[in-house]
Amino acid sequence: MTTTGRRALLRAGAAAGAAALVGCTSSEGGEAPRKPSAAELEAERAARAEAALRLRSVTAARSLLERYDTTLAAHPALAPRLTPLRRSVAAHAKALGEGGTAVKPVTTSPSPSVSASASASMAPAPVPAPADPRAALKELAAAERQAADRHTNALLTAPPEYARLLASVAAAGAAHAYLLTEGAPA
Repeated sequence: MTTTGRRALLRAGAAAGAAALVGCTSSEGGEAPRKPSAAELEAERAARAEAALRLRSVTAARSLLERYDTTLAAHPALAPRLTPLRRSVAAHAKALGEGGTAVKPVTTSPSPSVSASASASMAPAPVPAPADPRAALKELAAAERQAADRHTNALLTAPPEYARLLASVAAAGAAHAYLLTEGAPA
């Protein structure tokens, strides 16, 4: 992330903090509601963008976790090999979701917030695992690579701390893909 991007993020955060300290004015006596400042609107936009990014990242991780579960259900003999990787993916999904995926708007106009429950209802049905264990491992490795690529692509728009987390999760996904295909025999 460029210095200019960090400065803009810091300005937006400072403006949101200042707005929280000042508080809202009451609309007693027929006064019009206070219009949010440009800084407040920018802070809200940045928060919404980050919440959407977090939601996409968590959704990718949870989808991968479901792939592990379907593969383990279809091939219990692979449990010693897959269980540690599945545990790691579960930890990644939890870490990617920390910090929240919902945003409370500062504007006076109603707008829907991004929530994890909304995306869960739109999630596609789990993909069944292939009958052949080697094919199942190959498909799981492909799913790991795909999730790692999504996390890597998200780095471009992520705030610095979240970008570091995404980079770590993407690297772990690449390592998992290697372990599933090249690292050990089936």
